[in-house]
Amino acid sequence: MHKAYRFRLYPNKVQAILLNKTIGCTRFVFNHFLAERKNVYEQEKKTLNYNDCSALLTQLKKEIEWLREVDSTALQSALKDLDSSYKKFFKQKKGYPKFKSKKNPKQSYTCKMNIKVEGNRIKLPKLGWVAFAKSREVQGRILSATIRRNPSGKYFVAVLCETESERFPKVEQSVG
Repeated sequence: MHKAYRFRLYPNKVQAILLNKTIGCTRFVFNHFLAERKNVYEQEKKTLNYNDCSALLTQLKKEIEWLREVDSTALQSALKDLDSSYKKFFKQKKGYPKFKSKKNPKQSYTCKMNIKVEGNRIKLPKLGWVAFAKSREVQGRILSATIRRNPSGKYFVAVLCETESERFPKVEQSVG
């Protein structure tokens, strides 16, 4: 069973700059590959999947040096989000994926590896140890962390953990 814990982050100035860069880079990667997928479909009537976009991302990181400053798993998770939104569009007819705007009040990214919690600090990739308001203990194996910036400039982290569910004893009686 999955359980999420949400906490307020208190990054220092250098960490806040890197958080903002990561949010901007994930938005850029999402928009770039959404446009790329549109162009490939219009010209060749083929669609790009996650693996094709991931291979193109490594080439793009060689061309654009500021993409190398941020966490690579955050960029890959932006590609996975794009791929899942395409799958929802074709399977559930939920609506074609839209470009992400800088003016959207909810800005976030997800990182998947090297996340640790010790005391009132959390270790995030490329950021190091960041102070946060710990209101309860994080229990279970950490799967991912989603960092979100509110319009007011406050940062929050949602830590997704895999926990063992409680098993109820089997009852031979029936009700109803």
